[in-house]
Amino acid sequence: MIDALISGLFQVVQWPAIGFLVVGCIIGIWLGAIPGLGGMMGMVIILPFTFGMEPVPAFAFLLSLFAVTSTGDTIASVMLGIPGTAASQATILDGYPMAMKGQAARAFGAAFSVSAFGGVFGGLVLAISLPVILPIILAFGSPEFFMLALLGLAMVGSLAGSSVMKGLGAVTIGLTMAQVGYGEIQPVPRFHFGFDYLLDGLPLLPVVLGLFAIPEVMELAVKDTSISRVPKEQVGGGGMRQGIKDAIQNWWLVLRCSAIGVYIGMIPGLGAAIVDWIAYGHTVQSAKDKSQFGRGDVRGVIGPESANNAVRGGSMIPTVAFGIPGSASNAILLSALLIQGLKPGTEMLTDKLDLTFSMVWTLILANILAAGLLMLWTNQVAKVAFVRGHLIVPGVILFVFMGAWMSGADMGDWILLLVSGLMGIVMKRSGWPRPPLILAIVLGPIMEQAFQISMQAFGPRFIFRPVSVGIGILIIVTLFLSVRGIIKNKSAGNNPSKGEGLEKNSLLSFAFTLVWVVAFPLAIYSSLHWPRSVKQFPLLVSIPATVLMAFILIRDFVEVRVVLQQAGTLWEAVRASTSGILFGKTLEFLAWLVGIIVVALIAGQIVALPLYIGLYLLRWGGYNWKVAVLYTGAAWLVLYGFYDRLLHIVWHQSLLLG
Repeated sequence: MIDALISGLFQVVQWPAIGFLVVGCIIGIWLGAIPGLGGMMGMVIILPFTFGMEPVPAFAFLLSLFAVTSTGDTIASVMLGIPGTAASQATILDGYPMAMKGQAARAFGAAFSVSAFGGVFGGLVLAISLPVILPIILAFGSPEFFMLALLGLAMVGSLAGSSVMKGLGAVTIGLTMAQVGYGEIQPVPRFHFGFDYLLDGLPLLPVVLGLFAIPEVMELAVKDTSISRVPKEQVGGGGMRQGIKDAIQNWWLVLRCSAIGVYIGMIPGLGAAIVDWIAYGHTVQSAKDKSQFGRGDVRGVIGPESANNAVRGGSMIPTVAFGIPGSASNAILLSALLIQGLKPGTEMLTDKLDLTFSMVWTLILANILAAGLLMLWTNQVAKVAFVRGHLIVPGVILFVFMGAWMSGADMGDWILLLVSGLMGIVMKRSGWPRPPLILAIVLGPIMEQAFQISMQAFGPRFIFRPVSVGIGILIIVTLFLSVRGIIKNKSAGNNPSKGEGLEKNSLLSFAFTLVWVVAFPLAIYSSLHWPRSVKQFPLLVSIPATVLMAFILIRDFVEVRVVLQQAGTLWEAVRASTSGILFGKTLEFLAWLVGIIVVALIAGQIVALPLYIGLYLLRWGGYNWKVAVLYTGAAWLVLYGFYDRLLHIVWHQSLLLG
């Protein structure tokens, strides 16, 4: 085994494997930093280039890209409050508030340090776990998958925001949205409202980008502010070096969260989706001082970033050892194995053990290299936080719209992006946390399938299996600790107004809740006519959701009465509520985004997006025509050179240009 370990290292550091590893790292960092791309897209693009290559260089190329996207995605999560990939959702809770306080460099220093450690730790655990991991994987069946997904939802629902009820309410909304389209067991259409576009379900990318990107970009535009709300000369809290020190000081937390990442990553289908939330939940619940979480606590960056890199090593274990890909990226990796004439299983652990260890070394070296490169660039990237928002908005809108388009190359993706954006604005302004909704959409299909299989195999008693009972106890403890923490903070007078799910707007929240108080009973009524296997899960979600939303509505109504008493009249209350969110400018900004779709339908996307950028810089930014022309030209080159020539995407057939 030692010989195979050493042989694997020598194979990776030899040319050309080491060259492909470096190139893969650079591409992976870039893809992780751009919302809507990510590691899976990169692996799909470069997979054809590995045909005919020797196995070690081929996997050095693929795995280095795969390994470091969860390091590069930190850039979007911290700088823009947009999850770069699914594995960085929890990072935004404290990473983005740190950037808003001008401490982006500190957040990057901590994140990149622990990402390197987590990646190395994941690779080492992968190396020592391959021979002994089978019993752990076999202990998890459909009942355990269902309960583990429920644990992830309980954690994010109870930790994001200041209201456990609203967090869990957002979970039920997300689970309902995940049921749009054909059922998991039988092809019966659900909640598609007659639109063929929705028959295959809600595509995740437009929803994620709409919920997170549009509200944050809109705020930069309408408030004419930079990402950092604190001037550069007034920033405290240190830079990158301080972030590295934070990582070292919290070494025990880094180690624990890395271990969580590895072992959650071993579970096919769930790892990357929930690992950052489980790590974040552990970070919050194990901390003595919880007052700064959600407001820029560096530990809220350290925990999830340690775990989401370690998960890569864990997720490879079932793929290499048993041929069970735990995610779409792992499925591409499995395809690469088969293309190279390799069979997952015994062969990879015996005759090809040196090749398996070369993959382990690739993960380790790629994470170290990526962390080093990003630390070199940290101070430059962090300066973007102090750039005027009007220079950032057009570029981000370009990548957000194209990220949504990459989902399905359908104009419905852009419409869904704007609808989700409007929903994200309302949720952010009314104190409804958005991360629980996204995680529920991701886990909804997995939960429904696991629930149906569990019911068929064991009946309702599946929740009493030993591992399921243990996870159930963790769910109860999580909810109890979260409620106790919120009560303790309120008793101490610690009621922050900034952060995910912390803003207050009683009228807006009441209106949003009222929509769902009506929608959930309608969902129950609609599902009654479906076959049993199709309606079971929707009813399981909608019935308790109706009760929960009723309680939230009552609480919101009490707060609305107080607001009305203070304002004197309903009109004054509405005016005060809308003035606080810059209602007029918000509508104008959304109208400009609608204009992108209208122009794209008439003249094409490659005209609409650069035109928007040029007009935005002239109208909103107040820049001269030279800046607008240069920026617009660069945007057109990105659309034509990268998206059209390199990715060969399918554009919408416009009325004028065809």
